[in-house]
Amino acid sequence: MKTLELIAPCHFGLEAVLKKEILDLGYEISQVEDGRVTFIGDAEAVCRANIGLRTAERILLKVGSFSAVSFEELFDRTKELPWEDYLPVSARFWVAKATSIRSKLFSPSDIQSLVKKAIVERLKTVYHQNWFAEDGVSYPIRAFLMKDTVTLALDTSGDSLHKRGYRKFTSRAPITETLAAALILLTPWRGDRILLDPFCGSGTFPIEAALMAAKIAPGMNRSFAAEEWENLIPRQEWHDALDEAREAVDLTVETDIQGYDVDGEVIRAARENAKLAGVEKLIHFQKRDVADLSHPKKYGFLITNPPYGERIEEKENLPALYKTLGERFRELDSWSEYVITAYEEAEVYIGRKADKNRKIYNGMMKTYFYQFLGPKPPKRRRPDNENFGNMHP
Repeated sequence: MKTLELIAPCHFGLEAVLKKEILDLGYEISQVEDGRVTFIGDAEAVCRANIGLRTAERILLKVGSFSAVSFEELFDRTKELPWEDYLPVSARFWVAKATSIRSKLFSPSDIQSLVKKAIVERLKTVYHQNWFAEDGVSYPIRAFLMKDTVTLALDTSGDSLHKRGYRKFTSRAPITETLAAALILLTPWRGDRILLDPFCGSGTFPIEAALMAAKIAPGMNRSFAAEEWENLIPRQEWHDALDEAREAVDLTVETDIQGYDVDGEVIRAARENAKLAGVEKLIHFQKRDVADLSHPKKYGFLITNPPYGERIEEKENLPALYKTLGERFRELDSWSEYVITAYEEAEVYIGRKADKNRKIYNGMMKTYFYQFLGPKPPKRRRPDNENFGNMHP
């Protein structure tokens, strides 16, 4: 099977989480850069990565990479790439997005139109046609320019992978599914531990946690651009990857995952989203104010994205809100707390300096992931009858 170089973009600051996910799928990492991880795979890897990766934003199939400091050079080097290996004569193709960072060529619209023209010129010489109807399957293309190095790739995902298909109902300023999954994976939480989000909004943290606990692949209930690319990825590969994902699902798992919000409408939306994700039985949603936050058990995890004052009138309420969160957390014996927020005074009002603090860009917004670590739970003792191997006759 042909070896492919695949690029998985992710949130800045979360490359290590995505790298581990890719390694766990069984693929070799070739490069880790700010906001993306490149790995080696094949047609099967395109399917398995799209369906199974929780923290990637999309999966790109790299066509080529080269240096260009002028538009003439960009045109010529793009034209040299073997586009006919990827685009059939009927392909509908366009440069969906171009980004430029610290490069001499920085106009996205000019880059997009020039790359498209260069590809057309290449295909004219190969297919011996002066005009293309482009009435076939869609092949979106992405261009990245970083320090004058151009990377051109086909977008196998289409819609961003954060669109799992379950979030039909949203609260204001929701956290994306991929970011929520990455933040959970940054913690030691596992499916048999307690997880509680006291500002759950439309339910993203609890739902992503439940998907992990039940081993439900995030891309099982959506489609991808490359499903139509039968010249590159046989349809059977998609069926096989989906079958593999379905076989892994375990809805019998016992969980203690809870989501609270002060807004009853929002809690109704969260329940609907959980139902669409197929995990409604694994999560307990409740209308509850953060001031009433409590839990009888030890060694749980608070993972949350509290308000951080997008509106001026909300900013006045933040000190009291974070103070209350800190007070309730102190009452939760031996728990750990993980808070993502853009509010710079969070630690001050929570009343404790975080054990760890990670800067993460949520889109263009700089946020902080504060980690307040509780003690590890004692190791569970095995029943005596499990130690029969050590018994003397």
